[in-house]
Amino acid sequence: MRTMKAKIINTVCFILLVNAAAIAQSKDSWPSFRGDAALRGYTELTLPADWKLLWSYKTGDEIKSSPIINKGTVYVGSNDGYLYSVDSKGNLNWKFNTETSVEAPPLFLGGNLYVGSLSGSLYAIDAASGKLKWKYDTEGQISGSSGWVHSPDHASKYIITGSYDFYLHCVDAETGNAVWKYEADNYINGAPATDGKVAVFGGCDGFLHMVDVSNGQTRDKIDLGTYIAASAAIDRTMAFFGNYDGVFYGADLATKKVVWQHDGIGEILGSPAVSGDKVVIGTRDKNVYCFSRNNGNLLWTFKTLGKVESSPVIAGDKVVIGSGDGRLYLLDLASGQKIWAYDIGSAVNSTPAVVDNLIVVGAGAGRIYAFGPR
Repeated sequence: MRTMKAKIINTVCFILLVNAAAIAQSKDSWPSFRGDAALRGYTELTLPADWKLLWSYKTGDEIKSSPIINKGTVYVGSNDGYLYSVDSKGNLNWKFNTETSVEAPPLFLGGNLYVGSLSGSLYAIDAASGKLKWKYDTEGQISGSSGWVHSPDHASKYIITGSYDFYLHCVDAETGNAVWKYEADNYINGAPATDGKVAVFGGCDGFLHMVDVSNGQTRDKIDLGTYIAASAAIDRTMAFFGNYDGVFYGADLATKKVVWQHDGIGEILGSPAVSGDKVVIGTRDKNVYCFSRNNGNLLWTFKTLGKVESSPVIAGDKVVIGSGDGRLYLLDLASGQKIWAYDIGSAVNSTPAVVDNLIVVGAGAGRIYAFGPR
């Protein structure tokens, strides 16, 4: 019996490891808004302390979308209505016209890009050619990134996307056919985080929703009483997120209860990054905060000169984050001290994409910026 139990445990652990690897980034790939399906905003890569601008590429309007990277190629949306593919030298590969602003970050999965537009359409686009594969229409704007999960039998992949039509939509990644949709009570603004079984997201209805990804049925929801503008991050059994009233939460998904909260900080429009015992978030009071994962105690604060709507990325022992002051910052994770900064000159509300020896971010003036080690 002990031998059989050990085999079962080993098999389960192997399956979990395979699934985790399938949805995580690699050293040359940052495939989604926060790097993985759980939206943790974390990479194990160790970054050097000093960086230089490698190239920039000008789009036709402001960039609110966040870039993703796959093997040197950068993909990002722009308010000019195009999704862009830019090579490792900063040259245009192609651009795809959605006809309305693309604020949502794209998702790279299986050689395709999945991205929503403010017209409410979700597009599947061939990443190599920029050709449309299919389009799925919702009845409200799509502002947040899509996530993905396996179908219950693992034969297919599902794309899950929130819309201002109050629904979380689930569609087949290959065909674009609807699988299920879950109704919230107001707009869904952010991206759904998932551990492969449950999708977690907040909305303008003031609830943190937990939805079974196999069938779209509710698992539960936590009433927080006010607008949740950004996406949650899942780390083990905990979810971390903030609301528009400036309250930051740590909630236990198993008990469906808030374990801790920190009040009195600025409005939160970005998503947190999680690593080890630390959770990092930026707010509109111009600060970057680091909290204890376990109890919410404030560990450090870093003051910028503008509102922080960008979501941080934790890379090893450092934090990468943009600010409305026009700068991209590199901070020490342990102390919050500034290591390096670059003055882009226009608000950086886009979330950085981080791979080996490359940081890419979008800015308000409509440019994509790529940085490499000095």
